[in-house]
Amino acid sequence: MTTEQVWIIAAGAVALVALALSALALSALALRRARRAESQAAALAVRVAVLESPVTAAPQPVVDDAPATFVITGMGADEAPAVEVPVARPVDGRLFADIVARESVVMAASWTHGLRRALSPASRNRIRFEVRQETRRATRQRRAETKQALREFRARERADLGRDLNRDVGEDVA
Repeated sequence: MTTEQVWIIAAGAVALVALALSALALSALALRRARRAESQAAALAVRVAVLESPVTAAPQPVVDDAPATFVITGMGADEAPAVEVPVARPVDGRLFADIVARESVVMAASWTHGLRRALSPASRNRIRFEVRQETRRATRQRRAETKQALREFRARERADLGRDLNRDVGEDVA
């Protein structure tokens, strides 16, 4: 067995040990993440259970009959219940048509104003200027990247050429 073979076997053994250790570390990390996820899921389950549980009655505040006590929640308890005002009232057909027409006119006017503003000459000129400026910037950037790539390519060619010239020819000149 040559020394090269011994070195290859040793390198293979070291690589195998490194692979085993990394697999062990990854499994430990995965186990830790799984435990953390399970604990978070359990905590969330507890929170959901608390939120979905029936509400227990709040303890009633103790109200003394003394006149010095002022309870804000007891205000209006002595009065008769007020007549309930209906939240919605019926709307006749003409009023409904008027409301719908007004909404449509307002929406159409806002659309028209937005389009007129977007298509105004000032807006078009600003957009044209910004597009032209961005195109020029992209062209300059592309030109700079091309020059840099050519520099690197030529430097590599010079390095390869220099390496070829310095190579030993294998003859003994002396």
